[in-house]
Amino acid sequence: APGTSMPPPRPCWHRGISREPGGRWTEPGCQSCTCQGGRVLCDAVSCSVPCSHPLPAPAGGCCPTCTGCLHEGVARAEGDVFSPSDGNCTICVCLAGNVSCLSPECPPGSCPSPSPADCCSCNPEKCNFRGHTYAHGARFSLDGDDCTTCVCQAGEVECSFTPCPMLDCPQHQRHLGPGQCCSTCRDPPAPAGCFLDDNGVEFPVGQIWSPGDPCELCICQADGSVSCQRTDCVETCPYPIRIPGQCCPDCSAGCTYMGRIFSNNETFPSALDPCLSCICLVR
Repeated sequence: APGTSMPPPRPCWHRGISREPGGRWTEPGCQSCTCQGGRVLCDAVSCSVPCSHPLPAPAGGCCPTCTGCLHEGVARAEGDVFSPSDGNCTICVCLAGNVSCLSPECPPGSCPSPSPADCCSCNPEKCNFRGHTYAHGARFSLDGDDCTTCVCQAGEVECSFTPCPMLDCPQHQRHLGPGQCCSTCRDPPAPAGCFLDDNGVEFPVGQIWSPGDPCELCICQADGSVSCQRTDCVETCPYPIRIPGQCCPDCSAGCTYMGRIFSNNETFPSALDPCLSCICLVR
């Protein structure tokens, strides 16, 4: 009614804190609150982001920031210049939360010397050589000369001799065959026999001999080496006869008694008792 005064705005009491009428503040969880007529009204914070690649809100903040850029999940500082992950020689820059990229302009046609670092794709020049056309990188040999290798490099032909391996044989054993580019080693001549340095005797291949011990036999191998092997005696008897120059004792030739040799069925007196008569029996 006219002449009646309006009651003063009432403050708000929220979470133990008194808020002035019309006051505005931010609660945890990015809630924007205001005090109106003694009541607290809250709503989600509305963020206005004026850039294309904002960074996430800092700790304790609610809205993303345009001081820096977030590009392909990577945070970039203000003014940072970088290349995207797909490469292709594109250059990007971060300015006020916006990412601007620039790709090179490639002229049409071929390029003289391609390399992995080049940004523009190109078709290397072909080579025209002695009436033939070769693609870039092609390898070929000269007509009738297989020992020379040529390669086409961006319109230019470079030729070089075929590299040969190092040989470990002396010069007189090296041989260059017809149609070959590199020499090879001849096989050393086969040995004619075995030469023994200790006594100066040479044995032909396949020769068997005893080097002085009748129980050891040696043979001359085809490669000029000597192989020796000892003989194992397996026949035993109580009174064997040892024949000079023979490895194993002979048990069938007779008997040995007190240093004397008696033939089979031969009788003789005992050396211990003259009344005893002994006989050699080969069994």
